[in-house]
Amino acid sequence: MIPVLEVKNLIYTHRVRRSIFKPVDEFIVGPIDFVLNAGETLAVTGHNGSGKTLLARALVGAVTPQQGSILLEGKKAKQSDKKTRNHDIRLILQHSKYSLNPAVTVGSVLAQTLLLNTEFNEQERKTKIEQILVKVGLLREHYYFYRHMLSDGQQQRVSLARAMILDPKVVVADEPFAALDPSVRSQTVNLILDIQQELGMAFVFISQNLGIVRHISDKVMIMDKGKVIEAGSSKTVFDDPQHEVTKKLIDSHFSLVDKHFEQS
Repeated sequence: MIPVLEVKNLIYTHRVRRSIFKPVDEFIVGPIDFVLNAGETLAVTGHNGSGKTLLARALVGAVTPQQGSILLEGKKAKQSDKKTRNHDIRLILQHSKYSLNPAVTVGSVLAQTLLLNTEFNEQERKTKIEQILVKVGLLREHYYFYRHMLSDGQQQRVSLARAMILDPKVVVADEPFAALDPSVRSQTVNLILDIQQELGMAFVFISQNLGIVRHISDKVMIMDKGKVIEAGSSKTVFDDPQHEVTKKLIDSHFSLVDKHFEQS
């Protein structure tokens, strides 16, 4: 079986000049290698500043890696063919509230994606939008809602709808639940799992919440200072971590869980 996504020797160097009097700072992500099949979820986790978000941006084509390749169903997306890549790999951002224009309706936000990427007529766009809204657990009537009329959880579902509306092969979710309260977070996690089971999408899920990582992922990749320090099946990594950083992350997570239950 050909993997839906295969990343080979991916290296991206992020350069930032803090001021004209200081040299350019460099942060190197990689080399990154992984294989993801249809219906699988790879979770990428690690401390803040470990390179997780830079990896997400490289996967969706927001930045261009200096080395390596990204294969979709065995075919390399050409550098000049970003439209195709954007169809196949879509991104869900952490703060859905700020990714939605408050001046336009949900329907207009989603229609813009279709206008830029398809040849659907107006009625076809409206039908597609209503179908995707229902699929992510919203109502057809939400087509006419503005951002301020939606809860945080509903805004996140609109972001999910925007990512899914072009029928991608892979969805990259960068800390999609960080701003949600625990009950809404749980509902959204279960929604994503249901959609994945129904459609067979592959997910690259970036999070520091190890409870969700363990629940939602088939594979996990631990990053530190831009490097992959440990990777494997979620069960193997959680049950028998090898790297000291991984052990500390897992121990810290379970300490917080124990503390929560002691206080409740």
